[in-house]
Amino acid sequence: MKHLKTKEITLCALFASLTAILSQVTIPIGPVPVNFAHLSTFLAACLLGSRLGALSQLTFVLMGAAGLPVFSGFHSGLTWIAGPTGGYIIAYIVSAYVTGWILERFGKRTVKALAVSILAGWLITYVFGTLWFSYITHTSFSAALGLCVIPFLPGDILKTCITIVLVRRLYSVIQRTLQW
Repeated sequence: MKHLKTKEITLCALFASLTAILSQVTIPIGPVPVNFAHLSTFLAACLLGSRLGALSQLTFVLMGAAGLPVFSGFHSGLTWIAGPTGGYIIAYIVSAYVTGWILERFGKRTVKALAVSILAGWLITYVFGTLWFSYITHTSFSAALGLCVIPFLPGDILKTCITIVLVRRLYSVIQRTLQW
């Protein structure tokens, strides 16, 4: 296993913290609030790659599991992760890994590659989160889609576009940081 360098640990901590901050920017529209955490999840995946992107999100989840109020609405704890929105929280890790992995296979940060990889990440999030929500709330999968996915699609498309613009501007800076 490759040992992490100090700058890699620092960047993972930075993106975990950014996810915590953006989790607090919320719009309560139902059982699952709109928040901007995925902006950080996808930035971490696209800028740091699958391994470090997922590690940053694992750090975020572990901070919340340990009791730090990093989840949406300043919530924390294992009971929050086990609650109706816990599948979405756990999905941050998997979607960051998958998004980064797809980009590593493309080898470039073109708009098309970024869009495909981020959309795959959203799909992971929707599946994990919606299945968990459906299970915990005893709601049919189709009803859970109507509550937890459909209302969020326009905002998620906007977050995808913002992420693509930011990655295209920040990628070379992050890569120079990782090289020195």
